[in-house]
Amino acid sequence: MRNQVHFEAMRKVLNGVMNANRYPAARAAAIAVLPHFVRRLSSASGAASVSPDIDTVESLIDVAFWASLRREEGYMPKISLVFIDPDRVDNALHLERPIPLGSQPLTRLAPAVERPGIHLGVWPDEGTLHVWGTIRALPDFCFVLEVIAPGHLVVKQSRGHDATKFVNVAVLEGEQIKVIDEHAAAEPDCPALLRSLMGLDAQFSASDSLNVLILLAESMRAHGRGGSLLVVPAAAEMWRDSILHPVTYSVTPAFSALADLTQVGEEEKTRLRWRGALRDAIDGVAGLTAVDGATIINDNYEVLAFGAKIVRRPGCAQVDKVMLTEPIAGSAAVIEEPALIGGTRHLSAAQFVHDQRQSIALVASQDGRFTVFGWSPCEDLVHAHRIEALLL
Repeated sequence: MRNQVHFEAMRKVLNGVMNANRYPAARAAAIAVLPHFVRRLSSASGAASVSPDIDTVESLIDVAFWASLRREEGYMPKISLVFIDPDRVDNALHLERPIPLGSQPLTRLAPAVERPGIHLGVWPDEGTLHVWGTIRALPDFCFVLEVIAPGHLVVKQSRGHDATKFVNVAVLEGEQIKVIDEHAAAEPDCPALLRSLMGLDAQFSASDSLNVLILLAESMRAHGRGGSLLVVPAAAEMWRDSILHPVTYSVTPAFSALADLTQVGEEEKTRLRWRGALRDAIDGVAGLTAVDGATIINDNYEVLAFGAKIVRRPGCAQVDKVMLTEPIAGSAAVIEEPALIGGTRHLSAAQFVHDQRQSIALVASQDGRFTVFGWSPCEDLVHAHRIEALLL
């Protein structure tokens, strides 16, 4: 009985705090992200999406933040809200009586929509925001807000009718607001593969092709064990000079399941069967990175080895500094010793890219950080790109 009384007291306190105060960062976040949606929609002809106003964005963020701190039968809510007119979408689930938007109703609805790709549709009704139902396929440029952890929200923009395609606009964690820099991939010496992985502008292009490296990065991060993936040129063997031999898990012949799937025609790529096979192949390669050591693939996505130990290439100096950047507006590049930006994986990945300058290295940390290493000809040193904000 005492525990029940204590729980009820805490619940009343929490409700009182939520009713009396707004999430302090909500207004600042709304001001920071709204121009992105206005700009994108103004340049999109015939878009079905409508940009919310600043008060609506603030309300969505505020309610989602407080909902993220609640629990429903002990479970943390995972919710995706999308601002969309219910009359402008097809194949959606419509509630007979829309529910006023609030943290408590969202928490109660969370178990029904916690699986990826399901969103709660939100739209004004008589001047008040309501949840009108659920939706999977979104028009281009919709405002999407995801709850991924207590006090941890991600503002996204949809990229078409594939429910898995989004561009991150901002990450909110407590009072911290990180707005993605849309021009982060515009550096003149950004490697082609790395530009494809980070290219925010490219993610808005008309092309509907899936980015294999992005999917690999997401899957590597998802298994939570940490790992390293080295991407080397298919036409060269020089990378072997930077690997300790014999390689315990060398692959002969090169495993080409993922490579074969990327070579099919565009019509085949629209089929659900192909997409399922691609996801399985992606997860299979990413799973190899959980083994101690580095997984090596070529830029055709053929698997060459895993569990490989990286060594300094003969005749090469030890890497002593890297340039570290993050694609966040207002952030500046810093020069660091490799040991200061991560553990052994980061140090060995930096050394590999220093010695094999046509290659890139993707490194996932167990704590969720994700770093891409590439050689910068302009700066004449290894460039470490922190990109976990793009993968949430």
